[in-house]
Amino acid sequence: MQKILKNDEVKVMVGKDKGKTGVVEKVLIDRGSALIIGVNMYKRHIRRMGEMEGGIIDLPKPIKLSNIQLICPNCNKTTRVGIESNKDGKIRICKKCKKDVSIKKTENKKKETK
Repeated sequence: MQKILKNDEVKVMVGKDKGKTGVVEKVLIDRGSALIIGVNMYKRHIRRMGEMEGGIIDLPKPIKLSNIQLICPNCNKTTRVGIESNKDGKIRICKKCKKDVSIKKTENKKKETK
């Protein structure tokens, strides 16, 4: 089981974007990294091809999983993630508040936007 999953809110701990928070867009398991929306952005120069316009675009680059920390949806603190087994299977828990972190904040945000 992965400790950081898609749609988790994380904080960058190292690098040029240290201290920024974002939502995980994609986890690259084989590379041990994750794409985070709005963090670790780089410029890419694209040549015009046919109907597609050229120019400079911003691309997110992956960040190593060891350089980010999960923000617990219960206590709103950066935390390490533990894995516990129960009768339903394995669950991810916050090491600080000992509560389940699989509750997604995106579900709460969808309710607020309606």
